[in-house]
Amino acid sequence: MRYLNEEAIENIAVGAAFLGTGGGGDPYIGKMMALSAIKANGPVQLLSPEEVENDDFFIPAAMMGAPSVLIEKFPKGDEFVRVFQKLGQYLNKEVKGTFPMEAGGVNSMIPIVVAAQLGLPLIDCDGMGRAFPELQMVTFHLNGVSSTPMAITDEKGNIGIMETIDNKWTERIARVATVEMGASSLVSIYPCTGEQLKKYSVKNIITLSEKIGQIIRSNRDDESGKLRELLEITNGYHLFDGKIIDVDRNTMGGFNRGCVTLDGLENYLGENVQVFFQNENLVAQKNGKPLAMTPDLICLVDLETLNPITTESLKYGKRVRVLALPSDPQWRSEKGIETVGPKYFGYDLSYTPLEELVRKEV
Repeated sequence: MRYLNEEAIENIAVGAAFLGTGGGGDPYIGKMMALSAIKANGPVQLLSPEEVENDDFFIPAAMMGAPSVLIEKFPKGDEFVRVFQKLGQYLNKEVKGTFPMEAGGVNSMIPIVVAAQLGLPLIDCDGMGRAFPELQMVTFHLNGVSSTPMAITDEKGNIGIMETIDNKWTERIARVATVEMGASSLVSIYPCTGEQLKKYSVKNIITLSEKIGQIIRSNRDDESGKLRELLEITNGYHLFDGKIIDVDRNTMGGFNRGCVTLDGLENYLGENVQVFFQNENLVAQKNGKPLAMTPDLICLVDLETLNPITTESLKYGKRVRVLALPSDPQWRSEKGIETVGPKYFGYDLSYTPLEELVRKEV
């Protein structure tokens, strides 16, 4: 057990945006919301999953929809607690804490806001170990946990409770509601016990995010040393350096969809990489051949600072590094690949682990 202060929030926001693989929202927006909450209410208590009681009850809170909408549609501020409390009241259970559903600049921060405002502990885990675009794409789904009852609300005050026949139907119905709410909504979903957190979550993701943020935000002049340390702590790979020469991006059906094209720099001159995304980066191809693919993490960072670049902030001329990390082992199971593998997203690719693709490159 420990407490998260302002410095921890700064680091977590950056590190979670890195693990968000382009999705999960703008880390600046998320950071400001969380900092405001702890300034008003004090530091947030962070517990490991092993510190919670098996029979206690926990609810996450998250934003659903296209991250680019947050550029113009800033949260009002009371949605997070409202949706969290609505689900707790419906379940008629005492909620003992909250946790993020995914890593991301906003979605790792929303539970901090809820924890600060309600005086609840935050649990050091999530349901992805990264970010994914759909509600059934969590490790709880892989292990048979129901996504409903769930609560959904918007900044206007519309709010509702949903119960569905399966987690895919939750995604379908909630996505329609989210589009009608202005392409973003706030949800509280996958209510679970402490025992389920211990068995099915991706553990210590907040601590990992904080360590990643510390490395990226450090004032060290040794850029190669920072990169090496970042790759060591994440078991990651440095795949490419390039300049963005084209961004094809649109908001459709509640998602940011598109492709960014990079021309190689320095050691990669004459080579070309394309990264395809649906909120999150899903497939990277080098000279037309697979370089990395979902569920493994594809992270675009600034060439010099290593700051993560979200899909809504991709711009022509920006110089970036393409890094990739192996996914949590749960995603490499048969059901994991069926749920979030490249074929699910419409790519005619059979999942190949990152490590094998890197060996082929060498």
